[in-house]
Amino acid sequence: MKLQDLTKPWMAFNYGFLDESAKREMRRRILKAIAVPGYQVPYASREVPIARGWGTGGLQVTLTLLKPTSVVKVIDQGSDDSVNASSIRKFVARVGGAVETEDTMAATIIQSRHRIPEEKLHEDQILVLQVPNPEPLRPVQPDMSVAREMHGDADYGQLWLILYEQLVKSGRIMQGSSYPSMVNGRHVMTPSPIPRWDVPKLNQADHLTILSAGREKRIFAVPPYTRVEPLVFDDVPYRVEDHQDKTCYRSNVTGFFMNEIPQEDGSSQYELSDSHFGVKHIRKTEAETVEIGETWYNNGRMG
Repeated sequence: MKLQDLTKPWMAFNYGFLDESAKREMRRRILKAIAVPGYQVPYASREVPIARGWGTGGLQVTLTLLKPTSVVKVIDQGSDDSVNASSIRKFVARVGGAVETEDTMAATIIQSRHRIPEEKLHEDQILVLQVPNPEPLRPVQPDMSVAREMHGDADYGQLWLILYEQLVKSGRIMQGSSYPSMVNGRHVMTPSPIPRWDVPKLNQADHLTILSAGREKRIFAVPPYTRVEPLVFDDVPYRVEDHQDKTCYRSNVTGFFMNEIPQEDGSSQYELSDSHFGVKHIRKTEAETVEIGETWYNNGRMG
């Protein structure tokens, strides 16, 4: 036997890289996830040309939704030009012929790791969130079989206990990202590692949000106009990060989610986490014609 005998003739990839049976399965799972908001639907996560844990779940959803007229934006913690974001965006454009963009308003599919853009999304846009750990009960129940029974019984008492312990020990809830949230009054989900700042953007939103964990083989969704309520006590209101008085040193924009950049003298500078939102404001100050969409927040407060 020769090595050549073990190889197959060269064939072009299927449109969107994934084979049609994989896409059909993904579409069925997505429809079920939309029908039962917040419910984790298992699926057969396929191999894609990136490592597990680097956005395989989100990439599979994007490839399934892809069509030649799609306009795709990919962000990594708010940045459009990180290695991971630019590589995924170029791959999607190569296998699907989609148009690449960094403009939130122009995109039809937005795949994101750890952030939701500052500009409001519309009905004709789909947000795909990469999720490393889809199970909100994992910190309190490592046995996933038991955790699924708890979801079936809507037994979330241990999550409330964690939040109560944080209040007692620290005087405030310390959960920074992946804040557990009740979807449609029934299932508690983890909204991916987005900061507390972004969780209210999912509530009664115009757009469809699909959350996919490729390594854990779970997919769930938040349909448009669906209630998403962070778990909070009646006498302790939900608080987002206090960035109201912080100003981006590049764009001079105030009142949005910022990245802190430590300086050599011990001070800090702040930069808009949503990189292209900052670029738009810079271009606007340079007298360019730029369309800046309506934002979720105004002066650090949810509109």
